[in-house]
Amino acid sequence: MQQVKQGDTVKIHYHGRLINGETFDSSENREPLEFEVGSGTVIPGFDKGVMGMNVGDKKTVNIPVDEAYGPKNEEMIIDYPKDRFPDDMVAEVGMPLTMSDGSGQNFRVIIKEVKETSVVLDANHPLAGEELTFDLELVEIVGSKPLIITP
Repeated sequence: MQQVKQGDTVKIHYHGRLINGETFDSSENREPLEFEVGSGTVIPGFDKGVMGMNVGDKKTVNIPVDEAYGPKNEEMIIDYPKDRFPDDMVAEVGMPLTMSDGSGQNFRVIIKEVKETSVVLDANHPLAGEELTFDLELVEIVGSKPLIITP
């Protein structure tokens, strides 16, 4: 039976949970996730988790912070002046916003705190700093890159 290896394109059903058991994502009622193993499309721990699986295999993998979305970066938490928000906008804790870095690059932030003259914005990935657990089921190995032997 063929086992998943680096470079294979696979289809996986998954259920992602935080350590407290809260579901943050799942492929339930959707098509399985298709990706090339080792291409950087998914977090490193997910890539490692599917390695060696056979079609039909199911397993649970625990992914440490460093193999998931990394630790929270304090430099990604910004104290932003309130007077730079639109006049008609009411800033609320938990509100997601899209900001631009000035060079046309957009990124998502979450309002963490509303102060008198500023708003604290967090530009970290929402799952940064979290250890993750995934239940995986390998549905299909779609294809693999041929091995190239060089002299």
